[in-house]
This record gives sequence, C-alpha cells and structure tokens, in this order.
Amino acid sequence: MVKVGILGVTGYAGAELARLLHLHPQARVVSVTGRSGAGRPLAQVFPHLSCYDLTVQEELDDGVQVVFSALPHAASAEALLPYVRAGLPVIDLSADFRLRDPQEYARWYGVQHPAPELLEGAAYGLTELHREAVRTARVVANPGCYPTGAVLALAPALRAGIVEADVVVDAKSGISGAGRTLSLPYHYSEANESVAAYGLDGHRHQPEMAQELARLSSDGARPRLTFVPHLVPMTRGILCTCYAPLRPGALPEGEAGRRALWELYRDFYRDEPFVQVVSAPPSTKQTLGSNLCLVHPTLDEAAGRLVVVSAIDNLVKGAAGQAIQNMNVMLGFPESMGLEMPALYP
Repeated sequence: MVKVGILGVTGYAGAELARLLHLHPQARVVSVTGRSGAGRPLAQVFPHLSCYDLTVQEELDDGVQVVFSALPHAASAEALLPYVRAGLPVIDLSADFRLRDPQEYARWYGVQHPAPELLEGAAYGLTELHREAVRTARVVANPGCYPTGAVLALAPALRAGIVEADVVVDAKSGISGAGRTLSLPYHYSEANESVAAYGLDGHRHQPEMAQELARLSSDGARPRLTFVPHLVPMTRGILCTCYAPLRPGALPEGEAGRRALWELYRDFYRDEPFVQVVSAPPSTKQTLGSNLCLVHPTLDEAAGRLVVVSAIDNLVKGAAGQAIQNMNVMLGFPESMGLEMPALYP
C-alpha cells in the first residue's frame, strides 16, 4: 500500500483528491497539510471526509511515498522541492511545472520560478498524450482544467493535420474552478442567474494551451489562439467549444466528411479509458464526479470549420482525478485504478 501525502488539502482540488483516494485499492492518504485548517481534524474541516482519522498539519509526516500538491502557484513548487530532491514521485496540481519556459512563467504568474532547473524534466500530465513521459517522470505537472478540455478536443485534428493552426476556444466553467478564496464575482448573489466572460486581456491557461497545441502540430509552431473563458452559475463542470478552419481537401465533402472525422476521433481515442467520443454534443452534467472527458467532433460545412465540443468535471478530470490517473501510471498501477466511478446523475 503506497503512503500518500497531500499538500493543500483544504482547497477544492485537495479535498477532491482525499475523497477519490479513499477507495483506491493501492494508495492510502496518511498525511495532509492545509494553511487554513492546520491543527484541526480533517473531518472537522470537511465533514464529508469523516472517513479519515487525520489531522491537518503544517508539514507532511515522514514516510510518505508519493506527494500531491494542491497549493497555489509558486508556493507549490517551493513546498515540493524537498520531496523532489529526495527522489519521491510528485504530482503538482498547480501551474508551477506546466510551462517549459521560466520567463513565460514569470510573465503570466508574476513571480520568478523557484526551481527553473526542474521545468525541462517535468512531464506534462495530460496522460492520454504523454503517457510514456509520465511513466518515467518524478515530477508531473497536472494540466489546467481548461487546457485539459480544449487540448483533448483538438488533439486528433491537429495531429492528423486536417486543420489550420488558427484556433478559437470558447469555454464555460463552474464556480469551483475559482477555488475557495472569497472574491466578490463568485458570491451567490453576484454569480447566480448570470453568465460572464472574463480574462479577455489574457488568461493564464492560454500559454499552456498554446504550448500543448504546438506540440501536436506537424511543424511545432504555436497556433494563433483565441481563448475566452466564461463563468457559469454551477458548481462543477467545463464545456469547451473549439473551432479551427479545415485545410482544403483534408476531408471529403458532405456526409462522407463527417464519417471520416468521426472515425479519425474514434481511432485516436479507441484505447483511452477516460476519453469517450460521443455522437451528440455532451453536457457537463454527463461528467459530474467522473474522470471522463466526452468529445463530440463535427463540421460546419458552410464556414469550412471543424467544431469540437468537450465536457469534463473540472475537479476530477480537470484536477484530482487526472492527478490520480498520473500517479497510477507513474507507479505502474492499472491506469483506471480507483477512478472507475460513473458520473453522478441527475
């Protein structure tokens, strides 16, 4: 049984890690930290985690064998350094190891990276696309929630070269994506019965998304990317609608083109346990509480564009579930171990 430590259990992602790991047959959470709940029983901080007889501490106990960090950026890398140096496998749910360029990290996150020497060797943990890198890594950067939905939606098309590198990602997220920190736009009376765009002058997930889309293209060039996120008054879920112009002649015309597109996506994700190519546009409710990403590709023939819709639970496939998926790969467990739960409905 692998002994797991969680840094930052008092955030939404950290709490979701604890919830999902409770029934993992080969991993046991033995130590947790949290700045806001230090010294209190975990079951008191989160009554839904009364299955744990643990106290939230300021530091992890000795003896942990794998470490998850759900701390904010900058603080996360700093807290993980001792475990990295000790050779423990670590999975970081913050943004600290996602961007390969430390200058780009400083530009978007406003601080110098505390361990730039580790960036090149960190695996980007979008498991479906970087499984082998994750398997051999000791530092895994769990992807952002928006990039998870967008990159999985566009990967087959970019890899096959059927679209131009000119991408629009229109995405909607539930309020839990903003974390537990109090801020006026996320108060009930502000957010309820309202949908709002934000980050139009640049969202921190944009460079991560562009970096990973570039890795999928044949020439490695970064796409021209427009990314507009929206806040939706629901607790969980991300819906991405992605658009890209088709290359002339890349697909047959008419219904034959739709069939070819469907087969391309189906074949790309044929053996993936957590990506399902679906025949109708998915909704976020269909992924609630699960590690699934549902993907629906189609064509706008009049405009000559690919349109792909994806749906995930931002706290599971967009955070904690994907982190456990990466742990399973790193430690040689079956990839879906502990993550087989279907979505919650209704």
